[in-house]
Amino acid sequence: MSTGLRSGQVAEAAGVNIQTLRYYERRGLLAEPERSNGGHRLYDEDAVTALRVIKAAQRLGFTLDEVAELLEAGRHRHTRPVAGLQERAAAKLAEVDAKIADLTTIRTALTAAVEAGCDDLTVCASSSCCPIPFTDLAEENRHAGPCC
Repeated sequence: MSTGLRSGQVAEAAGVNIQTLRYYERRGLLAEPERSNGGHRLYDEDAVTALRVIKAAQRLGFTLDEVAELLEAGRHRHTRPVAGLQERAAAKLAEVDAKIADLTTIRTALTAAVEAGCDDLTVCASSSCCPIPFTDLAEENRHAGPCC
């Protein structure tokens, strides 16, 4: 192969730096490129696409290990049954929904704390009317006096 894209061109086209490109190669996320007679790495356009796919999957919350598994599943989808994008996306969606539920609970507690005028975490935690879920502490210290 005498033509192809050099590392800098691929990295720029995909919106990553050269160190990221090389790291993905070492991890096996990208195929080892051919080399020019001078020893320069020469990539085809598929490398740019692969990098964009990897970065998009990361933005969707997939780890690099999960991205590697998805890429591997795609390479072997016709030879053996493996969990593909549908199954893994559904699992990731369930994780995201759980995180949203947790964050919603946190937001509700923080909103209540702001509305209640909580200004001192220790005082608030020992008050029975504290909106932050310190119920065990509040029950022990019911005599603490007025709210926050």
